[in-house]
Amino acid sequence: MLTVPLDVPTPDYEEHLSRPRPEEPIHTYKPPPKPVPPPEHSDDLESTTTELLSFATDPDPAGTTHCSSPHPGKPIVQWALMIDAGSTGSRIHAYKFNHCGPSPVYEYEVFKMTRPGLSSFAGKPRDAAQSLDELFDEAVRVVPESLRRCTPVAVKATAGLRLLGHEQSEEILEAVKERILEKYPFKLIDNDGVAIMDGREEGVYAWITANYLLDTIRASSKNPPYAVLDLGGASTQIVFEPIFEDEETKLEDGEHKYDLQFAGKDHVLYQHSYLGYGLMRARTSVHRLVEFMVSYGEDLEEGHEIPNPCLSRGMRRTVEVDIGRGENTVKRNYTMTGADVGGFEACNRVMELVMAKDA
Repeated sequence: MLTVPLDVPTPDYEEHLSRPRPEEPIHTYKPPPKPVPPPEHSDDLESTTTELLSFATDPDPAGTTHCSSPHPGKPIVQWALMIDAGSTGSRIHAYKFNHCGPSPVYEYEVFKMTRPGLSSFAGKPRDAAQSLDELFDEAVRVVPESLRRCTPVAVKATAGLRLLGHEQSEEILEAVKERILEKYPFKLIDNDGVAIMDGREEGVYAWITANYLLDTIRASSKNPPYAVLDLGGASTQIVFEPIFEDEETKLEDGEHKYDLQFAGKDHVLYQHSYLGYGLMRARTSVHRLVEFMVSYGEDLEEGHEIPNPCLSRGMRRTVEVDIGRGENTVKRNYTMTGADVGGFEACNRVMELVMAKDA
């Protein structure tokens, strides 16, 4: 797995900034195959276009308007709860499905978000767990009382907690699990119901979600699946299903390969997670690099004004920067300005250094 250097290196940045960039290779774009239009008439419930409801317009959250009886052996309606505990905030997705056919069909979701994320409560596991109460209270509001005991819930944390460290992250996860079991009536998933997703799962779940909603991976789907670029707060994932012209060609084995079975079909996916390349984490790395280039090892005072080429000209903002490394790290606020150095070329060069494109 690629290891992203988060600590700012100490090469000669003036030399880097003045170095001409090499010519970028030219890639030939090959358009994807044209999508197959859906049939005009179909008895398949999965491919039938229906008007989407919302919780506000749903006449019966415990029932469905799509059929009067469920597929044999299935409940007519199933709710499911997913807590996405990201680096910038936590979100609940309360999904409603019906079982009018052999596969569950999505009807709508109820969404709510809170800030900050669980990783902001380092050393305060009980506060972290209580920060999710607002989300679970929303679930109690929308899920019918008769269905709460059979409504599965999972809490999946992402790169924010992965960067926090094993001990502190485990304390937070255990506190969240205890609070769900003690206070809320939902069915916590037995295995890894409250857990940190690794980068593989994070990207693959995003791929499944996007392609399910785009109707490319259901049992009745005709169109090929789409690639997914998932830009999070602390990491970025890329996932796609390679298509080879030669049927004998296969994806090589390795950490990048993910075998998935979904809706009765087998998918071999390429996936990779870039830890540290999420939006907020990358922005933090840019600010830290800009501060280092200006100070070049000198200790700048709190509030010092620093020109930042990645800010628009005339913009001023207070930025918190980590100074030092490890246990000696301290946070310090500086005023960064666009000044006369703002511009695409200069900012792009800073980004190339952050992304180690010269490595």
